[in-house]
Amino acid sequence: MPLPVKIHPTEMPGVLVIEAGRVGDDRGFFSEIWSETVFAEQGFRERFVQDNLSRSRLGTLRGLHYQIDPHGMGKLVRCVSGSMFDVAVDLRRGSPTFGRWFGRELSAENGLALWVPIGFAHGFLSLEDDCLVHYKCSSTHEPRAERAIHWADPAIGIEWPFQPSIVSPKDAAAPPLAEAEHAFSFSN
Repeated sequence: MPLPVKIHPTEMPGVLVIEAGRVGDDRGFFSEIWSETVFAEQGFRERFVQDNLSRSRLGTLRGLHYQIDPHGMGKLVRCVSGSMFDVAVDLRRGSPTFGRWFGRELSAENGLALWVPIGFAHGFLSLEDDCLVHYKCSSTHEPRAERAIHWADPAIGIEWPFQPSIVSPKDAAAPPLAEAEHAFSFSN
């Protein structure tokens, strides 16, 4: 019997917090974190073509990343070890939440996942050493389509839990939203 999945909408149209069911006993727990059939029964019908795994030290910031069309990439993000503060920024022109952000702590303990659809930049801050993050991606990585927005752009105003201590040179040099290349549009 499949375990239940709860899909919670957020104030950002399209961004979802996903809670997979867990069954526990004295050995620990078991959780079915992806089932195309079970998720589809809840209205989530995304197809995935690539899985990624990253490991980060405490204080590592990755993002805010996205891929431009026609290589847009949605991500189902889950922290499988440790904890992280995960963020989605709306890049869809015409959206009522354009340029705003949504953040949530994801951890191995809480078991939550965040769906970041195409049209959003994504980033996270590792809250612990050895933070392992698993991404299910709706398209493959395309280096020519990679883009980023600066993680500390004051126009977006993300409230990170603390100042990152590790940021890649590429992410540190990312432009602010006002100068970033993106052509996503919002549709109801």
